[in-house]
Amino acid sequence: MNYLAHAWLAGDAAADRVGGLAGDFVKGPLPGDLPPDLAAGVALHRAIDVWAEQHPAFRASRARVSAERRRYAGILVDLFYDHFLARHWSRFHSSPLTLFTAQLYAEATDRAAALPASFAVVLPRMQRHDWLAAYVETEHVGAALDGMSLRRARQPNPLAGAIAELHAAYDDFEADCLAFLPDALQFVVSRRRGS
Repeated sequence: MNYLAHAWLAGDAAADRVGGLAGDFVKGPLPGDLPPDLAAGVALHRAIDVWAEQHPAFRASRARVSAERRRYAGILVDLFYDHFLARHWSRFHSSPLTLFTAQLYAEATDRAAALPASFAVVLPRMQRHDWLAAYVETEHVGAALDGMSLRRARQPNPLAGAIAELHAAYDDFEADCLAFLPDALQFVVSRRRGS
């Protein structure tokens, strides 16, 4: 999952949502330098990622990515699933998407000093352009992938133009995602009951 799905799956606790949003920026063992509540949010993010890799719908989505871009299939599917979550947001959350993202950015800004500097650099751009709500439009997903292609260490890479993967199997990716999201939410609920 990408930013939006992780924040949504994190639930009602602000620290869990911020940890979900910033999870990919936190490296190494937990809690590391993080406060315990944010470390718990990052731990949830990591657990969801591990669980997702084994889910049949997520695996089916990865397999839909062409051989040319298969190495980046996880990145692509993460962004595609954020697109579908944004597109179907009212099925999964009672607040409007832009209200949810505004609250999330405010919560993250309040805790940014406790998070890695690399996240603090990205957060203002994420908020200014409302990346998470913008994922509802495929052109913004494509722009995100094109932008990532410029920042990847290995140049050239096939992320530029990778929105074509989504267009090539749009309905199939959508069906995979809509099968995956309720199971992901159930995983989080079950994990909380077990802890």
